[in-house]
Amino acid sequence: MRNTATGRPVPGDPPEAGWEQFDVDADVGVRAWGPTRAEAFAQAALGVFALIVAPDEVEEREHREVRAQAESPETLLVTWINECLYVHEIEGFVVHRVAVLSASDTLIHGVLHGEALDTRRHRPGTVVKAATLHRASVLERAGRHQVSVIVDV
Repeated sequence: MRNTATGRPVPGDPPEAGWEQFDVDADVGVRAWGPTRAEAFAQAALGVFALIVAPDEVEEREHREVRAQAESPETLLVTWINECLYVHEIEGFVVHRVAVLSASDTLIHGVLHGEALDTRRHRPGTVVKAATLHRASVLERAGRHQVSVIVDV
């Protein structure tokens, strides 16, 4: 399990919301969870951004709003992650925290809190190209929402 702020493993019980990364052939997967689907989607985005730069290295100096729309929860997850990655790709924006303001089965509106990439302070990690539909999942079990997405690296 990972700390939602730092992405580092934490001892004891799993947090109410969080994320973890897993290897998939030549790609990387992110599994995220939370008490709501919105929180699980926020954690998934944070887990993907943690591949790029560790969230604890990033300060909350600015924010960017991100919206996505799709035909199903799984395609919404992938579209959401890709819209978040677009902000990174175009603006060089890295993330400390992600908040989802509203979410449904087909729409999501969230905010990325962070700053512009500064290679003097941020240690770049993995180059993430895009999220894929391969094995994307959005589930609810016993009041806990869990999502999984594979990203092409």
